Amino acid sequence: MDTLDMKSIKNALLKGERVTLECKRAKSEVPKSVWETYSAFANTYGGLVLLGVQENLEDKDLAKRFTITGVDDAEKIRKDFWNIVNSKEKVSVNILRDADVEVIDMDGKSIVAINVPQADYNVRPVYINSNPLRGTFIRNHEGDHHCPEEMVTMMMRDANHEGNDRLFLKHYTMDDIDIPTLERYRNHFKSRYTEHPFNDLDNKEFLRQMGGFTTDRESGMECLNMAGLLMFGKGLPIRDRFDNLRLDYIDKSHLIGDQRYSDRLTYDGMWENNLFNFVTMVLPKLTRELPRPFKMVGVERDDDTPQHKALREAMTNCIIHADLMLNSVLKVEKYDDKFVFTNPGLLKLPVEQIYAGEETRARNQRIQNMFRMIGFGENLGSGFPLILSAWNEKHWLKPQLIEQRDLLQVKLILSIETKNVVKDVVKDVVKEISERQRIILDFIAENPTLSANAMSEKMSEKMSDKTGIVPRTIQRDLADLQKKGIIVREGGRKDGRWVIINKKE
Repeated sequence: MDTLDMKSIKNALLKGERVTLECKRAKSEVPKSVWETYSAFANTYGGLVLLGVQENLEDKDLAKRFTITGVDDAEKIRKDFWNIVNSKEKVSVNILRDADVEVIDMDGKSIVAINVPQADYNVRPVYINSNPLRGTFIRNHEGDHHCPEEMVTMMMRDANHEGNDRLFLKHYTMDDIDIPTLERYRNHFKSRYTEHPFNDLDNKEFLRQMGGFTTDRESGMECLNMAGLLMFGKGLPIRDRFDNLRLDYIDKSHLIGDQRYSDRLTYDGMWENNLFNFVTMVLPKLTRELPRPFKMVGVERDDDTPQHKALREAMTNCIIHADLMLNSVLKVEKYDDKFVFTNPGLLKLPVEQIYAGEETRARNQRIQNMFRMIGFGENLGSGFPLILSAWNEKHWLKPQLIEQRDLLQVKLILSIETKNVVKDVVKDVVKEISERQRIILDFIAENPTLSANAMSEKMSEKMSDKTGIVPRTIQRDLADLQKKGIIVREGGRKDGRWVIINKKE
C-alpha cells in the first residue's frame, strides 16, 4: 500500500483479505500481539495492521464485519510503537519508513495504521524476542503462525550473500568427481573459449577456477564444495551427502491408454546423477518437438530459437534458484500442452518484481557461473523477461510463476496453448472473411502446425461437404488471410506454424 489515508483504509476493509490485513482493538497501548503480526507480514507478503478497528469474523458481510472503535491516545500509541520497533530488544530489524505508520481519522475516531512491507531476503527472518527459531512467524488466511524450523533455516541461508553452494565438504576430493562428466563440460567450455588459459589446466585446477574446488585457509585442507560435487560428482557420493535431494524428469505427453508417462529420467543406476548430466540429458527431450525454422548465421544453420533459449533459461533457473538443502525434489515435467519446472525453496523477491526483471541473487551462485560459462543462463535480471518475450512471440499463454509456501517450492508453468484471440479477430474482420476462413482460424488456434491437407480433411467433416474441400482451396484461403494481415507464417513449409495476429495486443 503506497499511501495510508481514509480511502485506502476503507478499501482494505471492504476487501477483507485476511492474509494481508489484521485489525486489533486497542485503546491506550500497543497490543502485544502486534509484534507477531509484524514478523508474519514481514516474512510473508507484507500487510496492513489497523489499531482501533474491531473485527467480527462470524459476520460474513464484509461491510458489517469491521467496527471502528478508535484509540484513546493515537499519538502516544504511535510514539510507543516507534520506540519499540527501533529497539533491538523486541524485533530483530525495523523495516518501516516514517510514512508506514500514520494516525488516521475514521468517522471522527482516530486509528493507527501500520503498513508492513515484505522484508528483503537479506534481512529475513524477521523475528521477535531475540529468538529466531521461536520468534519467527508467517502469515496465512487463518492468521499468524510460528514459522517451521525448516523455513527459518532456509531464510537464514538466503540472507547469506555468498550463496548456498559454497558449502565446504570436508573429505570430499577429486576422487568423488565423475571425470567423464567434467570432461564433457570442459569440451563445451573449450568450444566456446578456444584460446582460454583454463583449457591448459588439469582437472583439479580447472575445477578450482570454476568455483567447485576450494582450500580452507585456516587448516590448509583441500576439498570439493557443494557446487563442485553436485555439478560434476559421482552419483554415490552425491547421494551420501545430499540424500535429501532427488532429480526427476517425467514426460507425460502422447500418453496412450492408462500410461502414467511416456519417458522418465530419475536415478536408476544407469547414469551419474549430477546436475550437469541431468540438464544435458533433459534439455534435448524438452525441446525435441519445438519448431526449428530454417535460419542461417554465416555459413551455419542456427536452430537456437527464442523458445529453445527460454526453455534452457527455465531449466537453468530451476537449478540455480533451488534450495538444494531442503528435503525435496527438483522436477521437470513435459505435457502435451505445457512444461512444468518445480524447484525446492521459495522466491527471494515478490513475483511482480521477478516479472519486471529485477535482479535477484541466485542461491547457487557458483553453479550459476558454471552454467553461464557454457552459454546457459542470461545476464542478471534478464532471464525471466527473456522467457516472457519468447512465449509472447508465439502468442502462447503467459508463463505462470507460483510460490507454494506450504510445500516450500516454486513452480514455473510454460503453457504452449495459443491465446484465445480468434473471437476478437473474427469480430473485427467478420465482413472480410468467409465462413470457411473463420473455421480455418479455429483450426489454427487448436493446432498452429496443421497442414493444408489436414485442414482439408477436417473442413469436409466440419461442413458436411460430400464433395470435399480440396487442399488447393484451403491454400487459397490461407493466402487470402495472410494478405489481409490476419495470419502470418513462421518457419518453413514442413516445420513452420501459423500465427493469428491479434491487433489489439
